[in-house]
Amino acid sequence: MRVAGVVLCGGASRRMGRAKATLPFGAELLLPRVVRLLAEAVAPCVVVAAPEQDVPALPAEVRVVRDRQSGRGPLEGLYCGLAALGTAADAAYVTGCDVPLLQPAFVRRMIDLLGDGDVVVPVEGAFHFPLAAVYRTRVVEPIALMLQRGELRMISFYERVATRTVPVDSLREVDPDLRSLLNVNKREDYARALRLANLPLDE
Repeated sequence: MRVAGVVLCGGASRRMGRAKATLPFGAELLLPRVVRLLAEAVAPCVVVAAPEQDVPALPAEVRVVRDRQSGRGPLEGLYCGLAALGTAADAAYVTGCDVPLLQPAFVRRMIDLLGDGDVVVPVEGAFHFPLAAVYRTRVVEPIALMLQRGELRMISFYERVATRTVPVDSLREVDPDLRSLLNVNKREDYARALRLANLPLDE
């Protein structure tokens, strides 16, 4: 099975107060760091940005595509990323740009858990982690239909395809502290991630 990577970076970053894709993280910026970590497990990688978003420099082999319309959330980004892959991959691990502690071993385990289904997604109780999941590229069709109808809820999408849910605790074998799920939505999240990586907080 050919598995690619998709990184969504077009969110508004309202809670952070600045663009998360360009946050410093040690010697790197957040988006290039996540792309680098993801590329240790899958290839090729596609980055999905907002229509007018400035994107930091990325390796030449990384393709950058744009949401067709702003304000449609992760389902729009998911569609654009999977559509951009076309027949180059059978599935893709999809992540946000705000998980600086992403573990390649976590990505590989999620891929292993996909089986014959359309999607495999981690869950904690009723909460799904749509940006730490693996999606078959064939699901672009039901996503396109939902977007045409103005239906943007990820949970509704999961109900329409063959979705496997995986309790997050079962993933601790490869990522004991579940750092792959630590996204930096707020300043305090960013500070915590830097501490965990033994890096200074950028002021």
